[in-house]
Formats: sequence, structure tokens, C-alpha cells
Amino acid sequence: MSVSGDALGESRVELVDELYRRYGQPSATGRLGQRLRFLRKKYAWGVVVGGANFGKRLLDVIAAATLLLLAAPLLLAVAVLIHLADGGPVLFWQKRVGQWGAEFPFPKFRSMVVNAEQLKAKLMARNDHGDGVTFKMKKDPRITWIGRIIRKLSVDELPQLWCVLKGDMSLVGPRPPVPLEVARYSLRDRRRLDAKPGLTCIWQVSGRGDIPFDRQVKLDVEYIESQSLGLDLLLLLRTVPAILTGRGAY
Repeated sequence: MSVSGDALGESRVELVDELYRRYGQPSATGRLGQRLRFLRKKYAWGVVVGGANFGKRLLDVIAAATLLLLAAPLLLAVAVLIHLADGGPVLFWQKRVGQWGAEFPFPKFRSMVVNAEQLKAKLMARNDHGDGVTFKMKKDPRITWIGRIIRKLSVDELPQLWCVLKGDMSLVGPRPPVPLEVARYSLRDRRRLDAKPGLTCIWQVSGRGDIPFDRQVKLDVEYIESQSLGLDLLLLLRTVPAILTGRGAY
């Protein structure tokens, strides 16, 4: 048995009228109170989130500036050794993908031969991550002697403190991928782009290169959904032993 549109419309009107008779229409004062409660919750949430973001940014700026000043002699020594090794450039620049897909220039101390990117295509079959999105080799022949040292100690990442000062990165957050990797992301993988990328993250302190890509995404999403200033400080503290042991650094 079919019901006409007019009959259905009439029944809806009757239902609304019955609800008003039973419970009464909200008064102007009631509607104003509801509006005020909504605005109070809205702005309270804005203050909490804004305060957390401000605290995170303040920590980033102070820590990055302090580390750059303290590490200046080390940075200079590493730069000289890299140049003496093969006469090539000290820094290696890449485009990386940051929060919500924004690309930014990303520097590292050069740890590979000058033509490393051209040689990468010949090595894809030896990817320790299999056919995954990321490329990792435990014994990458492109790495120079000084490169192996600075990679083991994560010294090659120190120039990224400049990105933290600029605001492209944070001290803690998912590691920024290259555009070619992001092009292969599924919708689930893109969830890791919802936070500003960082120098260190959960999977960096849990095994670095030994962590498969799917597990990296899972840990990054866990961080995004539970991030706090306390968690950031904990991960920064855990980064120190992770660097000293060198687990997963290659």
C-alpha cells in the first residue's frame, strides 16, 4: 500500500503539533540560554586548543634556537668533513610534504654521494621495505663514510631545526614524506598529514627504519589523536636513548 506525499506531509505536521502540545515550544529565553551555552563551550574549547598550540609552538622555538646555538661547533665540523669527503655540497635539499599536504624545502646534511637520487632507481629491487611506500636499505651503497656516522647518530637531521624555527615543522610529529610517497598514499595513510611534521615521533623512538610503513602510519595516527605537551616531552626524552643505541638507523 502506497502513501501519497500529501498524506505523509500531513502526518509530519500533526506529529510536530503533538510535540509542541506535549512539551511546549521553547521560549525566547530558552533559545537564548541554549545559544549562550553553545558559545561558552565553543570559546572554551578554542581557548584550550589555542593554549595547547601556543605551548607547543613556544617549546619548538625555544628548544630549536637553543639547540642550534649549542650545536653550532658540531654543525661546522660536520659541514667541513662532508665537503672534504668528496668536494660536494654540504646540504641535501628535498621537497617534503607537511601538514595538510603543504610542501616545504627540507634540508639534511648530505650523507650520500652527489648522484644518489639517480642511483636510487637501480636499487629499488633491494628495498628492505619490500614493495612498500617507503624506501630503506640497511647497506645502501650510496652512503659515504661520514654519512654512515652522522646517520647513525641522527646528526644529519640537525639542519631541520631551521624548519622548526620557521614553523614548517615541530620538534615532535610524524616524519615528513616526499611527494612521490604521498602520491601512493591511501585515504587512511593521508590521515598522518593532519599534524605538523616533526623531528621525532613515536616510531622514530621505537625502531626507526625497522618499523614497516603500515605500522608507522598506525603510530602516527595514535600520536595525532592523543597529542599533548606531556606526550611531546616524553617522546623528546625517549629520543636521546634511541639516538645513542642507533637502533633502526640506516
